[in-house]
Order: sequence, then C-alpha cells, then structure tokens
Amino acid sequence: MQIEPRKPTVKNPPEQFAGDVWLDVIAAPHTDDQRMTVATVRFAPGARTAWHSHARGQYLRVTAGVARFGDREGNILEVHPGETLYTPPGQEHWHAAGGEGFMEHIAMMESADDPSQSAIWAEHVSDEDLAGR
Repeated sequence: MQIEPRKPTVKNPPEQFAGDVWLDVIAAPHTDDQRMTVATVRFAPGARTAWHSHARGQYLRVTAGVARFGDREGNILEVHPGETLYTPPGQEHWHAAGGEGFMEHIAMMESADDPSQSAIWAEHVSDEDLAGR
C-alpha cells in the first residue's frame, strides 16, 4: 500500500479546450498492464472541450455545477451533481460548463492498447453546436 503523492494542477491545452479548464489527476497507471485513469476536471463558465472520442469509452461524474454534453447527432444532455454520464467507445462528444457558473466532473477512462490512441481529438466545438443549433 502507498499514499499517492499529490500531482500539481495543470491547465488543459488550448488545442483541445476552449476557455479555462484545469485537471487534477487522481489515479494513473503505474505499470504497463494497468489502464485506469481518473481525474477531477474543472471548467470555468463557458469553457468546453473540443470534439473527441475515447477508445474504451468514458464515465463522467458531475460533482459541482451544471454540465452539458453533446454528440454528433445533435443530442445535448444536461447533467447535474451526483449524476454520471457514460460515453461508449468511439462516440464523438464534447463536455462544457452549462449555465452561469463553474462545473466540475470526475473523468474515468481506460487506456487503449496504444495509450496515445486513448482519446482522439478533433476540431473545436462551435457556438452553434454548444447551443444545440
């Protein structure tokens, strides 16, 4: 057993996020046979991810604020604290802070066989996509 050292908060890159988004790693693989990554992600009002997908899917547990999640079919879900959203493997989607305040979620995913393919990033989400138009 061991207590994991606290890793510094990092700001997510502008190539993959619009607005201010911060990440705190909770758990990451120690060995090649481990796949789980868990992180707390905080979005400033109006901040959002770019379009992306995950090779093995992703779970997102909203812990504060209101989250909005959208997919390529134009579906937008509003998720509240205590609710968990699941995105299946390969489904392109985005996450955003909804409403007027900050949003926080815990992101949980497994790495792909090639860890560089765990998340595939695409273009930024337009204001129209975010609004559901």
